[in-house]
Amino acid sequence: MAQITAAIVKELRERTGAGMMDCKKALVATEGDMEKAIDFLREKGLSQAAKKAGRVAAEGAVVSYVSEDKKTGVIAEVNCETDFVGKNENFQALAKSIAEHIAKTNPADVDTLLASEMNGKTVKDIVTEAIAKIGENISVRRFVRYESAEGMVYSYIHAGGKIGVLVDMKGGDAELGKDIAMQVAAANPQFLDRSVVPASELEHEKEILTEQAHNENKDKPANIIEKMVMGRINKYYKEVCLVDQIFIRDEKRELTISKLLKSKNAVVARFARFQLGEGIEKKKENFAEEVAAFVNK
Repeated sequence: MAQITAAIVKELRERTGAGMMDCKKALVATEGDMEKAIDFLREKGLSQAAKKAGRVAAEGAVVSYVSEDKKTGVIAEVNCETDFVGKNENFQALAKSIAEHIAKTNPADVDTLLASEMNGKTVKDIVTEAIAKIGENISVRRFVRYESAEGMVYSYIHAGGKIGVLVDMKGGDAELGKDIAMQVAAANPQFLDRSVVPASELEHEKEILTEQAHNENKDKPANIIEKMVMGRINKYYKEVCLVDQIFIRDEKRELTISKLLKSKNAVVARFARFQLGEGIEKKKENFAEEVAAFVNK
C-alpha cells in the first residue's frame, strides 16, 4: 500500500475537484492507487464537482443569521445555477449554516471563510461536496457581518431570499428594527444620510441636473436654474438617503425615516442590502447552439 501523504491527497483533489476528506477516503479505500481513487470518486459522483464549478451561478439565496442577544448578525449570498435548487431544503440549510458560521468565527473575507473549519471540514470542502450531491455549481459570493457595540442587529429576508437586509440600530425595539429593514429592502437607499454621499457622486448628479434644467428652461436666468437644481438635489437625497426617505408604511406619505427614528428615540448606525444575483452576468442560452453542440459531441 502506497503511503497516503498530504501531497497525494492534494493531487487527487486537483484532478477531481472532490473534497479533501473524500479524496483521503478514496485513497484509503484503493490503497493509495491514484487511478483507482479517481474511478472510486467517479463512481460516487464526487469527481464532477470541478466541471460544475465552471458554470455561472446567479441564482440561490440571500440568507441571514442573528444571534439570540441580537448583538451579532450576518447576511450572506450563496449562489447556485437554478431557482429550483435555490429553493431546495439542502441548499437552504447549507447557506444558513454558513451564515451562522460567519457570525461565530468572523472571517475577514470569503477566502478566509472558505479556508475555515466547520464541522471538521473546511467550508470549501463542504461546498464542493454539496456541488457533487446537488448537481450544480455553488459558490459563496459575499457576506456582511455586524457586531453592534451599543445597539442591536436586525435582519429581513424578502421573497424567500431574493433580497436580504441587515440593520445595526441603537434604541427603538424589534418592531422598529424590522420596519427599518423592510424599508431598506423596498426603497433601496444607497446611503444612510447626506453626510456620507461621496462628493464626486453628488457633483456628477449636479452636472446632470443642471444640464436637464437648462434644456427644459432655456430662457430662465442662471439664479433660477440654480434654485431648480437645488430643489432636484433635495429630491435626489430623498431617494438615495435612508433617513430622508418617506416611510413606506405611512399612508399619508409625510413621515420620513428621520422623524420615525426620532419619535422612537432610535438611531441607525449602518445597514447592508443584498439583492440576489445583482452584478452577475447570467449565461445567455442559445438553443440552436446548444443543439448543435450536443449533435457534434
